Amino acid sequence: MYRICTLFVLIISCILLSGESGMAQSKLKNGIYAKFDTSKGEIICLLEYQKTPLTVTNFVALAEGTKDLGGGAKAKGDRFYDGLKFHRVIPDFMIQGGCPLGTGTGGPGYTFPDEIDPSLTHSKPGVLSMANSGPGTNGSQFFITHVATPWLDGKHTVFGHVVSGMDVVNKIEGDDLLNSVEIIRVGEDAENFVTTQESFDTLLANLDGNKREKELAALEEEQDLIKKQWPKAITTPSGLKYVVVEEGEGDSPKSGSVVTVHYTGKLLSGKKFDSSYDRGEPIDFPVGQGQVIKGWDEALLGMKKGEKRVLIIPSDLGYGPAGRGPIPPNATMIFDVELVDFQ
Repeated sequence: MYRICTLFVLIISCILLSGESGMAQSKLKNGIYAKFDTSKGEIICLLEYQKTPLTVTNFVALAEGTKDLGGGAKAKGDRFYDGLKFHRVIPDFMIQGGCPLGTGTGGPGYTFPDEIDPSLTHSKPGVLSMANSGPGTNGSQFFITHVATPWLDGKHTVFGHVVSGMDVVNKIEGDDLLNSVEIIRVGEDAENFVTTQESFDTLLANLDGNKREKELAALEEEQDLIKKQWPKAITTPSGLKYVVVEEGEGDSPKSGSVVTVHYTGKLLSGKKFDSSYDRGEPIDFPVGQGQVIKGWDEALLGMKKGEKRVLIIPSDLGYGPAGRGPIPPNATMIFDVELVDFQ
């Protein structure tokens, strides 16, 4: 009798759990969703397929096995995410999965560019975003946030958010299993959204083309702004621009000379990111030895003691596509520089 009662309770529990899951799905509005079946329960995320179509196509195609892979433990036709682990869990930060090796070093055998939409930010718990190792290195790994993480904006592609199961996200521990990922399409537009290798290739080509057009337009706008603000700027063969604000005296430092420099660094928008003047202490370093950005080395080797210049440094003479700290990728930087002394 006890066994019968126990079996009855288990059956009823399964029915109730199934019913709760079904009710959650039945309330979904039109869109594409990913249902994560994990060791701790189910998580349902809305996927932003209209704002980040390339990223969502990649994720859905991997989940459903319709994406070509670059070799490894998984092959086309396999449901890529099924059976993987949440290999990285940091409390009060995020849970991360999608690595076929379970170490954080694996992927699908290819990478694709970032697809940053400014309206999608890491502004709340439950944000679904792509993990990467730098710009343009997206693959299969993703993370879901526990809290707002605004410092990740512009560096990681947000492509969805949790609509059900945030309590499950908070329960996930390291090495918990991702049993399966099921894609749910609700509505005609979602049903018609194609997620194949061919659609991925088309979106990738369009993204590259649109990105290049935007980059050229932004560059032209930037150059117009520089011409208006510093019309007398001198341009060197490397692309460095400068304006002499106050003449110096004597010789210029040679490569290897230790220079003493005061400076204020700003973005083209005028936002200040660093200043030795604010700290009340200049910096010392050997010039021309690659210990500072290329734009600085070039400019300081042509300055005289006491000289002050405005330096307009393009990104390839600065921090390039990687950026650094508060300096975003591909940023032009403006420096007010004073060569205090050199030895």
